[in-house]
Amino acid sequence: MIEVVRSFGSYNKVTRMLMVNQFAINLGFYMLMPYLAGYLSGSLGLAAWTVGLVLGVRNFSQQGMFLIGGTLADRLGYKPLIVAGCLLRTAGFGLLVFAETLPALLIASAATGFAGALFNPAVRAYLAAEAGERRVPAFALFNVFYQAGILAGPLVGIALLALDFRVTAAVAAGVFAVLTIGQLAALPAGRGEAVIERASVWKDWASITSNHAFIWFAVAMTGSYVLSFQVYLALPLHAEYISDGAAAPLVAALFVVNATVAVVGQLRITRWFEARFGSRRGLVIGVGTLAVAFVPLLLVSGPGRFGPAVAIIALLASATILAVASAAVFPFEMDTIVALSGGRLVATHYGFYNTIVGVGILLGNLGTGALLGAAHRAGLDALAWAGLIVIGAITTTALGLLNRSGALGRAESHTEPLIST
Repeated sequence: MIEVVRSFGSYNKVTRMLMVNQFAINLGFYMLMPYLAGYLSGSLGLAAWTVGLVLGVRNFSQQGMFLIGGTLADRLGYKPLIVAGCLLRTAGFGLLVFAETLPALLIASAATGFAGALFNPAVRAYLAAEAGERRVPAFALFNVFYQAGILAGPLVGIALLALDFRVTAAVAAGVFAVLTIGQLAALPAGRGEAVIERASVWKDWASITSNHAFIWFAVAMTGSYVLSFQVYLALPLHAEYISDGAAAPLVAALFVVNATVAVVGQLRITRWFEARFGSRRGLVIGVGTLAVAFVPLLLVSGPGRFGPAVAIIALLASATILAVASAAVFPFEMDTIVALSGGRLVATHYGFYNTIVGVGILLGNLGTGALLGAAHRAGLDALAWAGLIVIGAITTTALGLLNRSGALGRAESHTEPLIST
């Protein structure tokens, strides 16, 4: 933690504020989201494919609508989009307090997701602009705060879940309401924002689509998002299967493990990967590690094969490997997007990137949810884990080919080293 404190103090006030704001955003988000799949399949009795649809719509409305949010951020400014996103998420979580029908759940999920599409590109572009050449270490530290919110959120959520899921949703909505007011009052406006030519939106988007290296990178990274998202879908659903209906503590443990790895090890993981592989190869190897995360679950699959204790250990092992891999990927991925944008329309590039991967996540979650349900009913859970591993292998191969072809050659950044103890 001394390393984190020293690194945090080396950035300016705006950069530090963006990191603290991200902690608060994730605190409110993750006190609810880890338990949504269990609530939908348990209390509301939705089928696995329907759970996948609701979660997929939330993710698509966020990832898929990032292009709109990023474009607006480049044109209207970063602060207005951050504030608007927090306000909309307040409304989305508030609706989850009352939603019971599938249409209402889909509306709440879409609103919650679109909120993220508004503030996420703005936050990342704002941070990249403020950090300058220190983007990689800044995004690594940003992920520490990001994951700290993930660590604290489920702990608060499980305490509230003892009362009722709707109480959890109401408190999460309250957190975003307070955050909306706080950011409106405290976050400086007009800082770090690039001056762009007032060309039409269509011309801006056309310039991005003509950036072939960027587009192929986004397509290749789609598989990594499908894999990393399974901490919200496949792992919680599997926890339900192996815990005989008492999954809440196990689901909380998944997120505690995932966040603790990043909070404790993010800066060291980033430094280790960058020193040994560089940013491009480090990204490729990190994505390959995402695929390895599902191997423990594959090895112990089968009805009663090794008993519940081994099944739980395998689940936690998968969550740990997934956390290490995600920590390795995130800073290099964010830096690569900025580098491939050439420093122009950075928020829009983030938006376009996430629109592409959002489509993949929607399709991936529908397929994964259906496969998980069918495989479990047939007693063939190994098929689901094998399928995820294959997705990881394909994604890693695609990124490796891009790297070898030189398509990502100009994505190498020259950053100041991470502060070490």
